[in-house]
Amino acid sequence: MPAIENFAERLGVSRAPEPTFRLAPHNIEAEQALLGAILVNNDAYDRVSDFLRADHFSEDVHRRIFDVAAQLIRAGKLASPITLKTFLGDHDLGGVTVPQYLARLAAEATTVINAEDYGRTIHDLAIRRDLILIGEDIVNSAYDAAVDATPRGQIEEAERKLYAVAETGRYEGGFQRFSDALTIAVDMAAKAFQRDGRLSGIATGLTDLDRYMGGLQASDLVIVAGRPGMGKTALATNIAFNIAKAYEFSVRPDGAHETTNGGIVGFFSLEMSAEQLATRVIAEQSGVPSYKIRRGDISEPEFHRIADAARLMQSIPFYIDQTGGLSIAQLTARARRLKRQRGLDVLVIDYLQLLGGSKSSRSDGRVQEVTEITTGLKALAKEMNVPVIALSQLSRQVESRDDKRPQLSDLRESGSIEQDADVVMFVFREEYYLKNKQPREGTEEFVAWQTDMERFHGRAEVIIGKQRHGPTGTVELAFEAEMTRFSNLAREDALPDQI
Repeated sequence: MPAIENFAERLGVSRAPEPTFRLAPHNIEAEQALLGAILVNNDAYDRVSDFLRADHFSEDVHRRIFDVAAQLIRAGKLASPITLKTFLGDHDLGGVTVPQYLARLAAEATTVINAEDYGRTIHDLAIRRDLILIGEDIVNSAYDAAVDATPRGQIEEAERKLYAVAETGRYEGGFQRFSDALTIAVDMAAKAFQRDGRLSGIATGLTDLDRYMGGLQASDLVIVAGRPGMGKTALATNIAFNIAKAYEFSVRPDGAHETTNGGIVGFFSLEMSAEQLATRVIAEQSGVPSYKIRRGDISEPEFHRIADAARLMQSIPFYIDQTGGLSIAQLTARARRLKRQRGLDVLVIDYLQLLGGSKSSRSDGRVQEVTEITTGLKALAKEMNVPVIALSQLSRQVESRDDKRPQLSDLRESGSIEQDADVVMFVFREEYYLKNKQPREGTEEFVAWQTDMERFHGRAEVIIGKQRHGPTGTVELAFEAEMTRFSNLAREDALPDQI
């Protein structure tokens, strides 16, 4: 059949001399064999459908054949040379009609057993072609860079594209034996038994909070929300520092470090500078109020406490990125880089609303942008298998209620945040609101106000509004406003017996 041979020759399978230019990687024979197998036995499609797409084929006619066959099979219909030609039309393919080509594919089909191997070959070659395109884009962008473009921006864009290719290039997924999942669950329980505090996750250093949550769980997105002045940044820095301070590791046979307690912390401070954040942490750890540190109004003993706290902070694995205006893609690239270079066990973002989405999501509105951000943070937590703590603002409707304890509906753009989060915690301090309601001295209201102030002084509530792995409820903590420090609240049942 000379017409068929001419078409095959056009597709690059002839024994003609090698061209002087390099062709992008492709394998026409593998594509033809796989398509033939699908047309002969539709079960072959099930073996490749979870990782192979039409755009992985190098030839347009093969993309069309695979796409139509997939649609027919998914609809419960038969995909064969006879049924396909109805949808493909009778175009001339370089001297070969569509029915002739479909018949030839079916005649030279591979077996169903080999279908998956051929599908992986086609998939891998498509990934290689994508890598070539990314490489060309990197070269062209470097040559024709805009005036305001920076090399760092180009690197992060290249990392984003490479990550997208890496995600599509994965074969993992699908069903696994339940016994494998059981093994992982038992291993997690064993590690929890050996770890300080008997927790399955990473201890926050706040005992009552850990008791409720079992520590911070790997791959969880934890939202810490509150109105301004409630102390959500203070709570996040307290937790982050406690984790970094408790860091311990063991050395695996390959020389890599494996975290056994605490963890390596990455902190994206989108609102405060690294120096401001460091001042806060020094105040928390030294017990010297931050306003005194900033003014230099400190005594010699206080200076020694500050120096001791600073020495401790230098030795812990706590990494800060103070870059403002980051997009979710840039944050993801930097988090991956930190994990690759230093390791990473916990990631903190302060705060969610200061992140940006892609240009397309910004044009669709803020709600769509926040949806992209929260989805990206949850995907990042799963990819790196670490807890991600993201701080979030609350809407002003809290202030209009008599009971100002926040609820899930108070989250800004709450739909996506509430949906994607595994844990939502609200920070609430009644003392903050009482201070602004001081009545005139000498009145009955003033006496009642004083009583309330004494009752709520130095106390904060962490309200767990959502938790996938455990109960919701309220955890009371001690809060020292001058040091912006949260700590465990002394409970009566934990006090020694009174004589």
